[in-house]
Amino acid sequence: MIEIQARLDLQRRQRLGMVEAVWGEHKTSAQIVEILKSLQAVSELALVTRVSAEKAKELQSVFEGVEFHPQARCLTLGRTADLIPSLGEVVVLSGGTSDMNVAAEAELALRCHGIKTELLIDVGVSGLHRLLDQLERLKTAKVLIACAGMEGALPTVLAGLVSQPVIGVPVSIGYGVSAGGKTALEGMLASCAPGLVVVNIDNGYGAAMAALRILKNLNSSRNKNS
Repeated sequence: MIEIQARLDLQRRQRLGMVEAVWGEHKTSAQIVEILKSLQAVSELALVTRVSAEKAKELQSVFEGVEFHPQARCLTLGRTADLIPSLGEVVVLSGGTSDMNVAAEAELALRCHGIKTELLIDVGVSGLHRLLDQLERLKTAKVLIACAGMEGALPTVLAGLVSQPVIGVPVSIGYGVSAGGKTALEGMLASCAPGLVVVNIDNGYGAAMAALRILKNLNSSRNKNS
């Protein structure tokens, strides 16, 4: 069996202002152990996504300080960033509780970078009053991330109601023609709400990093103009 050594992007934080996330679902525990050792050696935060409870337990037996986040299906090792209030807040919404894993991944990834977050669950458009009840709260955030399965209407409705950047995350939840999130993805891509940003199916981490880029550039522009 050929052992393939991971080549980590240890300069990503300096270059882009974000830590490298490790996709854990298709890696063995032994492979993740070696990656965590490399990150630990340079005092870099480790964020591993798509980790099962069984795999997390194996890794916790090797490393002291590994924290498993079951709702987000992620684990972290190392010190997360201190809160940076000047960057503002991101609110992460989910259409239903079934979208929670993806929403929690996005929320955790942002917290790892010092971003203030709030998670609003079960505010889908099938009961539109639930979303409308939160509008004033949502208008105080800098960026909104909306996770939705089924037909994926939540980001479109949200982007038609508020002025902030809205990032849509299609979720692989739904019957039949929902097709593992493809219907939600296509619905968001065909949205009539101008300016809606859409990431790939179940990509909570990617949505979080898009929000982080927006926040950092807003903050940079504000500092230049002050």
